[in-house]
Amino acid sequence: MKVVSLSGSLREGVGKKDAKSCRNAGLIPAVLYGGKEQIHFTVNAMEFNKLLFTPYVYILDLNIDGKKYHSVIQDVQYHPVSDSTIHVDFLEIIADKPIKISIPIKIVGTSPGVIKGGKLVKKLRKLSVVGLEKDLPDTIEVNISKLEITQSIRVENVVVEGLTFLDPARTVVVIIKAARGILDEETEDEDEAEAAPATEE
Repeated sequence: MKVVSLSGSLREGVGKKDAKSCRNAGLIPAVLYGGKEQIHFTVNAMEFNKLLFTPYVYILDLNIDGKKYHSVIQDVQYHPVSDSTIHVDFLEIIADKPIKISIPIKIVGTSPGVIKGGKLVKKLRKLSVVGLEKDLPDTIEVNISKLEITQSIRVENVVVEGLTFLDPARTVVVIIKAARGILDEETEDEDEAEAAPATEE
């Protein structure tokens, strides 16, 4: 998984008033946990949002006032009205300790069902997993090369060595739906077959 750097500064206070002042200054209050102690700090809103609002997931090398921490984003809180980022939780990565993270799905292959006129519907964009950092891929590939119309791939069908999937096993990841035109043609064929007179032998 790709690693990027992000700088932060320790917070002098941790109350609501201090948090509001940080946001007014273009900073996002954050906390790093999972290590020996919790660390309260801030990150630049513009720099953080560039990493957050992408289709990718990164491992982050946090540099907080000169000290470096290996981490992942664990939770993000948004303002209910403006939808701006108001708080971030980071989880420090400890060697040989599994971490929980959501990884983007990448569709590969060509579905025979799509070629026949079906519609590819992606039900999930990410899958939640637990695994060691060394086993975390940039994306989780889902191969649709065998999917016919109405067939689907569920979480239980996706296997990646070293990862444990946290989403419900029966959750549909991707499905090939029949287009309305195809359904109409099938219905017409059935009606014609029923209406056709029996032939004498």
